[in-house]
Amino acid sequence: MSGNTITQSVTPSANIAAALLNATAVGANPAVATAPRQTLAQSRAARELGLKRGEFDLAVRLGCIRTVPDEGGGGRRVARAEIDRVMSEDGFPDGLKKRVEAVGTSEGAALMDVTAARFTRFARLGFVVPVKFYLNRYRAVVWLYLAEELRQFAEAEENAPLLNGRTPEGLRDQLDAGLDLRARNWRGRHVGFLLRQTEDLWARAAAVASLLDPAQVAEIVADPYERAYMNRFDPERTTHGAPDSPAAHVAARIMTAEDPDEISWLRSDLANTLQEARAHRRAPRPTPNPRTPVASRERSELIEERRRLIEERRQSGDARQPTEALRPTDALRPAHVRQPTGMRRQAEARQTVDEPERPRRLLGWLRRRNL
Repeated sequence: MSGNTITQSVTPSANIAAALLNATAVGANPAVATAPRQTLAQSRAARELGLKRGEFDLAVRLGCIRTVPDEGGGGRRVARAEIDRVMSEDGFPDGLKKRVEAVGTSEGAALMDVTAARFTRFARLGFVVPVKFYLNRYRAVVWLYLAEELRQFAEAEENAPLLNGRTPEGLRDQLDAGLDLRARNWRGRHVGFLLRQTEDLWARAAAVASLLDPAQVAEIVADPYERAYMNRFDPERTTHGAPDSPAAHVAARIMTAEDPDEISWLRSDLANTLQEARAHRRAPRPTPNPRTPVASRERSELIEERRRLIEERRQSGDARQPTEALRPTDALRPAHVRQPTGMRRQAEARQTVDEPERPRRLLGWLRRRNL
């Protein structure tokens, strides 16, 4: 009985202590008392959806998964509601993985039941569009294509002559001339992804400018403050190798427009987007110093007064030498402080005769001691 009494006396104290600890935790962190975070990091979202990081990134690029900007400026995140929406779709997760499946040249040729050489010709002519690329250890570009798009191309009846017959003569001439639209088609797909990620006009202008050479951008955006402001929205670039490495140069060449018609289209699009961005929000500029114009105006007035005085003396026939004219420093003095040059020289001569300058420091002290 005594044991039961002890247990009953200890248990309420333990409950009170636990309640106090919970109350302290809730007071220190109010988010604990509310629902869990409404957004997740992309890596966490990929794990919950059962996707590899490359598959998740591709799903975001294709618009299968929507992301939102992080309020803290740490990149884009995925809302919990968006994850619930994706997981509630029919056929999840196999359906989602099928939509983001990317294959190379050999696998793509097998899906279309053609040779790898014929598949490469299709890609160079722009019949199939790459969705991503990477550089292998030999710094060769490896293009990847959506398996779903390749299946659709192979199943279309109008493409049967291309799959089974000879390549038309006009297309062969273009291939012989070196036509290769893979990089250009990838850039078109890439800029579409960047524009879907934002509604801000300055960010959209930065997305278009990211595909142009900096010299091309400088011609269109001549204002350095606008360029600096637009660079703040420059989209994050996928790194390929160390900076200034051969692999990085290859990737930069792929990400920069080269065809004249493509450059013309991007320049026009950038100019139009920039005009809309200026009308929506001006680029910030440094605040001018309000005292600078006043000081410049006062100095200009003093210089003008000096010129006027010199001109009046010249017209009055003053025969004094140019050394007797008003000195530049006199123009900067107030009128009541100025003295004519002759009077100033007489005062200096009188001071020299009446009050010779006393020697200074040790030599002067010795001379005064010997007097």
